[in-house]
Amino acid sequence: MRFSRFAARLGRRAPNQRYKQRFRREWPLAWESINSDGSMFSNNKNLSHNSSDLLSRLVWVAAILLTGTVALGAGIVATIAAAQNDDAAVFERSEVTKSLERRARDVANKVAAAQAVGDGLEGLSDQLAQRLELHVVIDAPDVERLVFAPPGSAEIDVDDRFFQRLSAWMAAQDIEPEARVPATYGMYAGDFLFVAAAPMEVGRWVFALDRVSIDDFQQINGLSRLSHLEISHGSPPRDANGLAFRDLATGETASLHWSPTRPGDHLVARIGWIAVPPLAATFLLFLLVAINTRRVAADLAASHERVADHAVRDPLSGLPNRVLFSERLDAALAAIRDGAIDGVAIMFLDLDRFKEVNDAYGHQAGDELITQVARRLQTVVSDDDTLARFGGDEFAVIVASAADEERARDVAARILHSLATPFDLHGATVNIGVSIGIALAPRDAPDRETLMRLADTALYEAKSAGRNRAIHFRAHMDAELQMRKVVSDDLRRAIADDELTIYYQPIYSAAGDRVVCLEALVRWPHPTKGLIAPDSFIPLAEQSGLVIPLGEWVLRRVCRDGMRWPGVRLAVNVSPIQFRQRDFVDSVLAVLDEVGFDPSRLELELTEGVVVEDADAAEAAMHRLRDNGFHLALDDFGTGYSSLIYLRRFAFDKIKIDRSFLESLEGVGESAILVHSIVHLGRALGMTVTAEGVETKEQHRFLQALGCHELQGFLFSRPVPPEEIDVLLGITPPRAGRTTAA
Repeated sequence: MRFSRFAARLGRRAPNQRYKQRFRREWPLAWESINSDGSMFSNNKNLSHNSSDLLSRLVWVAAILLTGTVALGAGIVATIAAAQNDDAAVFERSEVTKSLERRARDVANKVAAAQAVGDGLEGLSDQLAQRLELHVVIDAPDVERLVFAPPGSAEIDVDDRFFQRLSAWMAAQDIEPEARVPATYGMYAGDFLFVAAAPMEVGRWVFALDRVSIDDFQQINGLSRLSHLEISHGSPPRDANGLAFRDLATGETASLHWSPTRPGDHLVARIGWIAVPPLAATFLLFLLVAINTRRVAADLAASHERVADHAVRDPLSGLPNRVLFSERLDAALAAIRDGAIDGVAIMFLDLDRFKEVNDAYGHQAGDELITQVARRLQTVVSDDDTLARFGGDEFAVIVASAADEERARDVAARILHSLATPFDLHGATVNIGVSIGIALAPRDAPDRETLMRLADTALYEAKSAGRNRAIHFRAHMDAELQMRKVVSDDLRRAIADDELTIYYQPIYSAAGDRVVCLEALVRWPHPTKGLIAPDSFIPLAEQSGLVIPLGEWVLRRVCRDGMRWPGVRLAVNVSPIQFRQRDFVDSVLAVLDEVGFDPSRLELELTEGVVVEDADAAEAAMHRLRDNGFHLALDDFGTGYSSLIYLRRFAFDKIKIDRSFLESLEGVGESAILVHSIVHLGRALGMTVTAEGVETKEQHRFLQALGCHELQGFLFSRPVPPEEIDVLLGITPPRAGRTTAA
């Protein structure tokens, strides 16, 4: 159950996390989406989707351009308006400053006038001075107070804080006695003051003050057009324009401020309505884009989900594909390492006779068969297991919590039984089978790659053993797999580099005293595997297609060796794959012509498999070989079809009794009867009869008594290298009773 929950979570999350992120990073320019039933969108739907996407892009571009234009125009207008407002504020402050300076100059002029009058007061009596002061006040009605006094003297009105501050200010400025204090202005107790002072020749100072209340302030020339003109303590408000001063009565900061004129705002108000239509159009465009984008985003999200699911699922059957199968297998193996489960089994399934169904009924019927097989398999495996399709007719299963072979064997039996029922393909009844290879983790391998390789090896064994069966992996299968790898990697190089060698096993006359033929047997002295027998690599060479160059190499080497053994025939085994090549006869003739070997000394050994598949082509090739002087032998007679039709139709010169009959000759009476029949049949047809596998003297005497022509086996000689054949044929034989070839 723990593995079930783990696999279920993985099945839900894998497409939504890893593969969705991958597709988000790599959006293809030509996007292929998938319908809900697993089929591709039609071209019309793709065209519609692309057109909608193009329209959305165009609307987005138009909206952005329009928005940018409106924003640029608004920015320009706002900049101009702000500049106008700033210019107006600067101008207003400049005009106010000029007005105040003009009023101050008026006060200064009055001080200058008083100073001029005062220059003639020297020597006058106090009474006259008071009359003159009174006269000055009358002549300068705008001046509130005109005083003659030395700076800082007691004669100044000490109760008046303004004069105290003004005197202190003058003393701090270190003004020369004859210097005139320039006109200035400022705040005093909430009112605005214009002040000027000048020294008199009599050693006195004259002061002129012009105090203006806020009610009379707007009467000053140049200030009447200002609105909301106010005098207050503190800095001017943020939304007001003004000037800051110091109140001489309190020492605090005061300000003269007013509502600024903002011509830029009037500009914006006058032309602002022009931006309303573009803004409305922009809003509508963005609204349309938002609606369309939402729809397209929903479509794309659904498409991404389907494409992400398609990345890990087979589109035909809807089953997980190799990618998702590998991820789930990795998760199961991790669960084994963590102790969550005890083990799992994986099965590789290959449908038998699927190619025949495709060839006979078409690929559409083949797809329908795959779909039906997937549905049947889904009813067999449990929810805890994972069923996947790798492609073609290949399926795979992860059997959860399978610590031993029992549960895997039970699932395999259910699969075999399920697929044994005929399939209905559009009215045609089809029977297929399935070959299953099984490997267990952690018993057979702890990692994914090795485990899958071993399951594939077991599947190969199941197909080689007759198909429609389940086979568990065994250790010896891995050795065969390694041998296939060796053949695949090294045999081609060994043929090209002339690294193979030929051993020869003599064939003796029935009396056992004369060598009549030498059968060539290829050996492979591998640099790391040692001497490899032909039974170990020739079947693999046939599967890989290397038997064609291998057979040509063997034939050429045998002919060259046979040139030093005159009078002795040489026998060469021919693979059915090699014999069925269209140019086989021509290639054999070319090799013999190259070496200069006599075809009458060459015996080609064929099996019944050569003539079964295409009897007409085989018969034509055999007649061409016989016409060129070759001898033909039917090898392993009695193990195949052993049809008398083959013996009558095909031009064989010799039949060779398979060694399996001699192995059971002494224990099984039927074997002796069969050997007796084969010998007499061959003799009756005028063929030479050769017995293979003779290992005892009793077998020798029995075969000699039956009339067998030739004998071959370990009793006489094992396969030996060419150097020992030289000894056997040219010098003294290794054993007594042996003679040289006739």
